[in-house]
Amino acid sequence: MERDSLGFDPNTPNVARLYDYYLGGKDHFPADREAAEKILAVAPELRAAARANRAFLGRAVRFLAGAGIHQFLDIGTGLPTQGAVHEVANEILGNSKVVYVDVDPVVLVHARALLESAEDTRAVEGDLRAPQEILKNPDVTEVIDFTKPVGILLVAVLHFIDEADDPQQIIRTLREAMAPGSYLVLSHGTSDARAAAVSKGTEVYKNATSRLFLRDRKRIEALFEGFELLEPGLVWLPEWRPDETDRIDFIEHPEASLVVCGVARKS
Repeated sequence: MERDSLGFDPNTPNVARLYDYYLGGKDHFPADREAAEKILAVAPELRAAARANRAFLGRAVRFLAGAGIHQFLDIGTGLPTQGAVHEVANEILGNSKVVYVDVDPVVLVHARALLESAEDTRAVEGDLRAPQEILKNPDVTEVIDFTKPVGILLVAVLHFIDEADDPQQIIRTLREAMAPGSYLVLSHGTSDARAAAVSKGTEVYKNATSRLFLRDRKRIEALFEGFELLEPGLVWLPEWRPDETDRIDFIEHPEASLVVCGVARKS
């Protein structure tokens, strides 16, 4: 994510379109494919890691819905794909309320088209670096009642936030707005992953719409300050409560998923 939207630019690798490419989607351009292939040449496991991240999101949303959470704020949602949050939640609850937030105009165009006929869902422009603006956005507050428990989803987005932008304070701001019984779902690329993958990924994303800021597990776990981190804690993607609803990659080598994740509750 970038603070200022650069508009539609097919010549600069775009983080949402790169992710779409890893997932086998069709919403990308030659610049995106070229950048993605540079990383995949060194870290071919990235395709499966992207799938594992989507699978984690699905399991986490099903868990939250099963716990009675019916409203979700998905920040940094990325390009729409199968198993979107409102689809997964509605399978269990049937009456979920979901707001998707992204700063990328390409994402917003696709998301709004997808959600045109979906009730109680919105796609809203917003930047995670300005959480108060998201929380006060009338299109958000019309759908999300922050006096009641909410699930806030920060899935594969915080590793595009520089330390200078104070990710700890960003999450603190979100936490203060959340009612007791709310949940935070977070996944984050880690510098503890395989060195070659970390090095090449960081290099390639320097020329993309957002740079990559990987953190070690200790720093990522600190982002859950003020929440109760649920079992099994901060783990590799396939290790978070695997079930039979999704294909689970990396069972034998979960560290190859490159990303750690966790779900936490506000008491």
